[in-house]
Amino acid sequence: MTAAEMRAYRGPALFSFGFRPFFLGGALWAALAAPLWAGIYIAGGWAVLGAPGRDWHVHEMLFGYLAAVVAGFLLTAAPNWTGRLPVTGRPLALLFGLWAAGRLAMLLQARLGPLAALIDVLFLFALAAVVWREVLAGRNWRNLPVCGLVSLLALANLGLHLRASAPVLADACERLALGAPAMLIALIGGRIVPSFTRNWLAQRKSSALPAPSGRIDQAALGITGAAVLAWIAAPAWPGAGALLALAGLANLVRLVRWRGASTGAEPLVWILHLGYAWLAAGLLLIGLSILVAAVPRSTGIHALTAGAFGVMTLAVMTRATLGHTGRARTADRRTVLIYLAANLAAMARAAAPAAGGGQAALLGLSAALWALAFLGFAAVYGPMLARRRAGG
Repeated sequence: MTAAEMRAYRGPALFSFGFRPFFLGGALWAALAAPLWAGIYIAGGWAVLGAPGRDWHVHEMLFGYLAAVVAGFLLTAAPNWTGRLPVTGRPLALLFGLWAAGRLAMLLQARLGPLAALIDVLFLFALAAVVWREVLAGRNWRNLPVCGLVSLLALANLGLHLRASAPVLADACERLALGAPAMLIALIGGRIVPSFTRNWLAQRKSSALPAPSGRIDQAALGITGAAVLAWIAAPAWPGAGALLALAGLANLVRLVRWRGASTGAEPLVWILHLGYAWLAAGLLLIGLSILVAAVPRSTGIHALTAGAFGVMTLAVMTRATLGHTGRARTADRRTVLIYLAANLAAMARAAAPAAGGGQAALLGLSAALWALAFLGFAAVYGPMLARRRAGG
């Protein structure tokens, strides 16, 4: 699509920019999929429409909801990175259609068999191809690691579909599907959190600005990458546990240097710090679960997923939607309630494995709060996503 064609675009506003369909679709799917699985699990069931329920839950949280938000973010950020025009109109609608087809296929996988896997894997490979094309065409070498991480996420999805024939490979791919988004947050979050914080503090003439990127940040990224790789290859190895715990602490040190304590007046900024704090906590707790038998593995996994992935995606979705639809970048009370529900959902889910007889109640509470957060996003931000930019 040329610049003239983009200016002349008169199709549905929903397909005028990548963040619009993918943020809305991802939020609605998150609000549906988590309570569906929680209800089935609490009721003593193990299958979702005939398919293994636990596998479906893991897959749809990572490759349904999370992959949609990643797509929305990257399709919106890539034009800023490369100076190229965004994917819009029919190509964007087709890409979103691939994602939606994958969600339907995974619901019907008991009937579709291998065809469900074939339909599902198409989306992430198509997304990776688009991101690679944009970054290479724009000669934006700085973001080649992002292209690599999206490609690894696509490969992890493919490997996860081989669980029946290659369970060891599938287990490793499940950890890869957790590790690749964690690295995306460490990499991209490590740029946007201090950058947005610095801009906000500078507008208020504050002298206490985030520390500039340097060796501490590079070391934290290196340790996180090494820890994730060790965990994927040897999940029970004490060395992997030690590296993960060290990665958690290293990312906490990064976070402290970004002056989050000075941003309490603007939820749209401090929520980014809170999302990154969940990343540090998730890595630390997964590492401790390998080293200390008393720490449940599920606690760390859900601090990473419900916490880091859930809170950080909502932080990015709300901010990007406000900014790219021509609205002021400030959070109202409804947005603060969305953030509160998401964080309480993560806390309840991470605490559930240690709750004994109260586990089912915490699981149900977490699912309800999670659905409330994402339905709240859809209700408050959906109209912004589906309509044209404010002011024309």
